[in-house]
Amino acid sequence: MSNTSEHTADLILYNYFRSSTSYRARCALNIKKLNYIYKPIHLINNGGEQNQKPYREINPMGGVPTLVHGDRIIAQSYAIIQYLDDEFPKSPSLFPKNSYDKALVNQFCQIINADLHSYANLKTLQYLEKKFKIDEPARTEWIQSWFESGFASLENFAQKHAGLYSFKDTLTAADCFLLPLVFTAHRFKIDTSKFTKITEIVNQLTTLPEMAAAHPMRQPDTPEDVRLK
Repeated sequence: MSNTSEHTADLILYNYFRSSTSYRARCALNIKKLNYIYKPIHLINNGGEQNQKPYREINPMGGVPTLVHGDRIIAQSYAIIQYLDDEFPKSPSLFPKNSYDKALVNQFCQIINADLHSYANLKTLQYLEKKFKIDEPARTEWIQSWFESGFASLENFAQKHAGLYSFKDTLTAADCFLLPLVFTAHRFKIDTSKFTKITEIVNQLTTLPEMAAAHPMRQPDTPEDVRLK
């Protein structure tokens, strides 16, 4: 369950410590107790390592994370999580077997992935700055406005379907998506405490060793000045 050189599943994860989508993949790998090799891709240094030829040959879109499993290459965190769940069915499942429950977990994930993630994406923020000269305070305000409505939708879902975790009392892909979203929200000074059920779930998730190990501030490429123990 760790980002060490020891691995039992021949898995390599190319990722960046602070990337919320990379965070999702790390959570999934840890929940499923799959060891993997951690390959950092710095999104800012030297114009962004994701833009350099060696990485583009692995992932032409240049995004993170990318999972390599033997000769298989899977990009996009959603696809990675679904692949891991299908490929390693004996480890804890990230999606319910019941079709309706599975659809609900996917619905929760999609609210985050499709309706919220892109507003705080590095590419989006860099474009706003370069193309429209929007300064950091204005970008933060823009993100906050979208996140407020998105979190309201998640809270509504959680009030109906959550238990100990995002969906009932079992860890699912929904938790892999929620925890990184809240981390991103706090980066942009969004107060999520008023979303009481979401807050309750996140407080529970942060007590779990597998989720704590996936935290952005505990990764091999986390800068020393912000590293958590």
